[in-house]
Amino acid sequence: MSSANNKWTVQNMADQSGRTFIVTGANSGLGEVAARSLAAAGGHVILACRNVDKGDTVARSVGTRAEVRQLDLADLASVRAFADSVDKVDVLINNAGVMAVPHRKTADGFEMQFGTNHLGHFALSGLLLPKISDRVVTLSSNMHLVGSINLGDPNFEQRRYDRWIAYCQSKLANLMFAYELQRRLDKAGSKVKSLGAHPGYAATELQGRTESIQDKVLALGNRLIAQSAEMGALPELYAATEPGAPGGGYVGPDKLGNNRGHPKLQGSSKKSKDEAVAAQLWELSEKLTGVRFAL
Repeated sequence: MSSANNKWTVQNMADQSGRTFIVTGANSGLGEVAARSLAAAGGHVILACRNVDKGDTVARSVGTRAEVRQLDLADLASVRAFADSVDKVDVLINNAGVMAVPHRKTADGFEMQFGTNHLGHFALSGLLLPKISDRVVTLSSNMHLVGSINLGDPNFEQRRYDRWIAYCQSKLANLMFAYELQRRLDKAGSKVKSLGAHPGYAATELQGRTESIQDKVLALGNRLIAQSAEMGALPELYAATEPGAPGGGYVGPDKLGNNRGHPKLQGSSKKSKDEAVAAQLWELSEKLTGVRFAL
C-alpha cells in the first residue's frame, strides 16, 4: 500500500471520469466530502439522501456531475425504489449512518441503528450488486472493537436498549458484512471487490444525535480531538478509488490509535473475522430484509 505510506490525499486520486458512484448520506459530513471529492476528480456522483432538500443544496454547489435521489435506509420500500432507479454503477459507498440515537424503530420494525446502518445497507448492496462493476465500500468505526452481534436479539426486543451497545453492534455488523461479501464474491468468481473503511474520529453531524447531555460531550470532543471531515473521508475515498486497494481490506487513519491521519490498511477485532457468526448474520439479514444476493 505504498501510496498510503506517502500520505495519500485526494490529490493522489486517479482520474474518475466516466465512473459513477453512489454515496449514501451524501447531504452532510463524510458523505458530502466524499461526493465533492469524487466529482472534482471527474466522477458522476449520485447523492443518495433521506433529506432531498439538503442533498439538492449540496448537488447544486457541486455542479453537473452530481444528482440527488431519495433514499431512506430506515425503510426497505425506499431502498427497493432507489435500487430500481439505478441502471448501472461502478462503486457503491455505504457511508450513511446514525449514532447513539434514542430507542426507536425503522419503518419495518428494526432497531434504528441496526436497521439503518446494517440492514438498510445490506439490502441496498444486495439489490444493486448485479449493477455494480467495481466495488462496494462499507463504513465501519473504531467502535466495532467493542461491539458484539446478538444473533438472538439484534433489535433489542428482549433486552434493555442501550444506545452505545446498539451502535457498536451495528458498526461490527457493517465490517463483518464487508468481509463476508468479499468471501462470497471470491467464491462466485466475481471481479467485484468489497472493502471496509472507517474515518477514525472525525467531526461531523453524526455526533449530535443522541438527544441527551452526551451531545455536549461529543461536541467538545469534536473541537478538541477530532480531525476534520475532509481527513475523515480519506479512508473511504481511498477504498473506493485506489486501483490497488485489495478486496477484503479495511482502511482507516494511520495515527493516534487509528483515530487521525492518512489512510492505510489495518487490522480489526477477532470478532469481526468470525466467519461462523458472519454467515449466521448474513442469513439473518436476508431473512429480515427479504433480500438475497445474486451470487
